[in-house]
Amino acid sequence: MSELPPLQKILVTGGAGYIGSHVIYTLQKTRRYKVISLDNGHNSHPTALSRVSALSRSELPENASARDIETTEIDSHSCDLTRRDEIRTVFEKYGKGGIWAVIHVAAYKAVGESVEFPLTYYENNVTATLFLLQTMAEFDCTRIVYSSSATVYGVPPIIPIPETTLLKADSPYGKTKVMSETMLDDLCHADSKWSAISLRIFNPAGAHPSGQIGEDPKGRPGNLLPLLAHMAVGRVDATTLKIFGNDYPTPDGTCVRDYLHILDLAAGHLLALEALSPESKLFDSTPDARYKAYNLGQGRGISVLEIVDAMRKATGFDFKYEILGRRRGDVPDLTADPALAEKELGFKANQDLAIMCRDLWTFQSKNIDG
Repeated sequence: MSELPPLQKILVTGGAGYIGSHVIYTLQKTRRYKVISLDNGHNSHPTALSRVSALSRSELPENASARDIETTEIDSHSCDLTRRDEIRTVFEKYGKGGIWAVIHVAAYKAVGESVEFPLTYYENNVTATLFLLQTMAEFDCTRIVYSSSATVYGVPPIIPIPETTLLKADSPYGKTKVMSETMLDDLCHADSKWSAISLRIFNPAGAHPSGQIGEDPKGRPGNLLPLLAHMAVGRVDATTLKIFGNDYPTPDGTCVRDYLHILDLAAGHLLALEALSPESKLFDSTPDARYKAYNLGQGRGISVLEIVDAMRKATGFDFKYEILGRRRGDVPDLTADPALAEKELGFKANQDLAIMCRDLWTFQSKNIDG
């Protein structure tokens, strides 16, 4: 019997965070990768990676090989991506060509906070990406999947939103994503050795159905679903949800967003990673630059009131809400057109809102205090 090829080493930035931990779990399920995680602990839980490894090990067959067991182990590094020396120290450990590809998830991501502290966001999101790419180039690592955001579109003229939409972000956060995508596009045009895929993520939700890993934001959650979950377990000192506007041109008057299950989102990252392989035909139509961008969403908009109703059913908690005036910066509808990702990557977000809410509640009720 011929020997199996060595495990490909994949570096995941922000590996201990909400998206990163589910991406690592999904990579481990393939039994083909050895995962390296970089995280500075800014918005992640210290037990996240040990939980991912334990969950992956629990799913191994009884006769698992040493190689399979190795795939459940994570090389974890505390690393600040705004410090080039810290990134370089990690890459030096594996040597030139030692890391096959990077999945770059790490970023500050609060739109409101970015308006208040724009320079902090430009440093953390743009400078960090620049330093990461420079270090990758030095160590002959020229494949990257970039977790971008639907915020790159600003207020889109067409709904559902196609990838051909002009990038016109409104917030500093969104602009950092546009800048990082631009760097990748320019780099791939300048150097044919590089290949990159940007994934424009809409609204991830839910958790692993075991309740072992999920979203655990520090402080008061800024997103609707984790806020409702915290309200239901009493972690948020609020009895009434504030809904900003019910007079939008949507079916029930409240804002509409595109939600997808976190495991569907993680699967999208895996598909993008596999599309960077030398055997992939993905870039045959763009021989001048191996760079593409895709929407990751369900392609179905869900309103604020639909979310509240679904969480009421999942939790049994009788959420009260009050309608306030519209909030500056909110747009009526941000729904993805995911047709291109489905056609070219094979991506499909199959799990519906009821499953997202059920899995979120399983995680939250098992981890009341985080």
